[in-house]
Amino acid sequence: MQKEKRVAIIGGDARYLPLIHTLNKTNEINLELIGFDQVEQSYTGVKQSTLEELKPEQLDAVILPITGIDDKGYAEAVFSKQELQLTKDWFKRLPSHCLVFTGIANQTLLDSVKIKGNKLIKLMERNDVAIYNSIPTAEGAIMLAIQHTDITIHQSEVFVYGFGRVGKTTASAFKGLGAKVTVVSKDETDIARAFEQGYTVCHLSESIKLIENCHVLVNTIPAKVINKPILEKMKSDAIVIDLASKPGGTDFDFAKARGIHAIHALGLPGLVAPKTAGEILAFQIQKFIFSS
Repeated sequence: MQKEKRVAIIGGDARYLPLIHTLNKTNEINLELIGFDQVEQSYTGVKQSTLEELKPEQLDAVILPITGIDDKGYAEAVFSKQELQLTKDWFKRLPSHCLVFTGIANQTLLDSVKIKGNKLIKLMERNDVAIYNSIPTAEGAIMLAIQHTDITIHQSEVFVYGFGRVGKTTASAFKGLGAKVTVVSKDETDIARAFEQGYTVCHLSESIKLIENCHVLVNTIPAKVINKPILEKMKSDAIVIDLASKPGGTDFDFAKARGIHAIHALGLPGLVAPKTAGEILAFQIQKFIFSS
């Protein structure tokens, strides 16, 4: 019989409610929640606790918020007014086999897990999680395009910058609605693959020649590629939806000056489909917990 795993969830956002529900279905997991005291729903068999009451020495896994901890060790807790600070002394109390899950990690968290040699799993940097998350991300981009334009997606000119995990799903989703999709990349392999899949393609250095036709620009490249020359050529009623991680790939100040609506759309899975996003995280976490 599988030994029961003791798992603490410390802070989190709306995605963590379905994550808790999914993990709680697993009889081999004993959950303890920190920072969920303002959640209206209750979970049978799940212990609500405080950071002071939690015993790190007994844990097999810790699930931190997607944002991890800040430079002073504080974990974001949307459903609590408690201040959840995880100091280096707190991390010292974890057993060395304890897994630490986060979405992303700063240097403070990286240094903290090194103290006892705990394995840190950065979920948002995993290919499988990123691909699953690209589905609600693409749907969220479509939602924003519908909300902030006065034309149909069908037959609109959509430019997708980048053809990685998110770019591929986003281009496919817009194409499925009848948009005329142009894929922009500097990677020749990606350009060849996009061409093979029936998209209009354009090298990044050449996109300025076509961008005046754009109605919706979706950027997934984490570099300043939607710059002043590109924005100067765009129609003022076009929309830019930037999906790249902070600080994004768009000159937002110049876009505003030109009257172009530019949205830095971070965390779309948690906004448009928190249930799906939470379940994706739960399934991946389960795999790690029971394979360790």
